[in-house]
Amino acid sequence: MAEELQTNQYLTFTLAEEVFAVDVARVREILEITSITKVPQVPDFMRGVINLRGCVVPVIDLRLKFGMPETAQTVNTCIIVVEVEMDGENIVLGSLADSVQEVIEMEPSQIEAAPHIGTHLKTEFLKGMGKHNEHFVMILDIDKVFSGAELATVKGVE
Repeated sequence: MAEELQTNQYLTFTLAEEVFAVDVARVREILEITSITKVPQVPDFMRGVINLRGCVVPVIDLRLKFGMPETAQTVNTCIIVVEVEMDGENIVLGSLADSVQEVIEMEPSQIEAAPHIGTHLKTEFLKGMGKHNEHFVMILDIDKVFSGAELATVKGVE
């Protein structure tokens, strides 16, 4: 997919009462929470792996990655399966979310640069901040959420 195409559709989801969004083109599927197999000696934010139709998919707790309390399993907890690019290679990851909201459309004019103050997140993960239904939505740059070293750890698990 060409980079110059402006994607306006985002899947919104919640983490600790905050609304986040990811480009729908990067989302493969959304799964109900399933049993996650723990893997020894991986970073805390990596909760383990799941079997997705015979493929091993690492599952990341974005709450832990963003310095929030660990995701608690509820009826709404789900795994968003996304594709992340690292060194020209696509890696499939599962990301825990408190709940999935909806797919929304946002025009580039509705998205502002991420602020450098007033947020508890490091802003290099964010493509920007959008506004939807009078609420701010933090739009993740899914390729920048994890460093190359972190992805290499995850890749070693596959």
